[in-house]
Amino acid sequence: MQLFTRLKGRFPALRLEKEFSFSHHTTIGCGGTAAVAAYPASLEESACLIAYLIRERIPMCLLGAGANVLPSERYFEGVVVLFRLLNALYADGAEVYAGAGVTGGSLLRFACRNGIGGFSPFSGIPMTVGGGVAMNAGVGDLHFSDIVRRVVCVERGRLCILDTAACAFGEKSSIFLQGIAVLGVYLRGRYAELSSIVQESCYYRTLRARLPKERSMGCVFVNPPGESAGRLIEACGLKGKRIGGAVVSVLHANFICNEGGTSDDIAALISLIKETVLRRTGIMLREEIRRIP
Repeated sequence: MQLFTRLKGRFPALRLEKEFSFSHHTTIGCGGTAAVAAYPASLEESACLIAYLIRERIPMCLLGAGANVLPSERYFEGVVVLFRLLNALYADGAEVYAGAGVTGGSLLRFACRNGIGGFSPFSGIPMTVGGGVAMNAGVGDLHFSDIVRRVVCVERGRLCILDTAACAFGEKSSIFLQGIAVLGVYLRGRYAELSSIVQESCYYRTLRARLPKERSMGCVFVNPPGESAGRLIEACGLKGKRIGGAVVSVLHANFICNEGGTSDDIAALISLIKETVLRRTGIMLREEIRRIP
């Protein structure tokens, strides 16, 4: 309550929420509670808020759509910052600007209406643009690093624009995972016929329809070079392995499904998978998910 009152006094127009539930705002459906959630509505408000939190040494956590994350069960005495109100979308030719809070579905619909292709592989991925850029989300055919031109962000409390080279994109990683907040991004598209865009989107949605439907974080591990994390986990006989309410999917071994478990159950199962795969194959799996807070 004290932190909420403090922020409301400093930012009277800022949308705030008390006692933010991670279990209600993540795809895995578990986790504890944060003291406050903040929803800045502009680039300037976002930068001012983050600068204030840094200056006052108030713990913060940046959250997008809540996919690919595993929240702790502990109470977070800090602020969860969500950029869902940063939802601007406009096109300059085949280049699209999308605010960090734009969902993948909104981006695809906007591009489709404007005859802009090149984003179809993102079809069906639960994400916001900001989270997608930070995690360098994508599939084998396309990742954000392939289409990002420039990123509007907050670094050390200051608004700035980074070009692609400065983003340090890697396999499901970027410089933005080091506490730099993505506020918006300029994406390179291409002109395309509506029928072609629709056909491509349907293709990728069909592929994603084969993935587990239960509550999960998406893929847990990055594929090692020349290998499949799911194949390694399956080869170690871990499909269906359970700890508490966490279970390795029998449909896709790189998914952990939550069947009423806790974050601790899921973390324990992740550790078991990593230890087993390392012992039997010599390969240390790297987590694709982000642990918060």
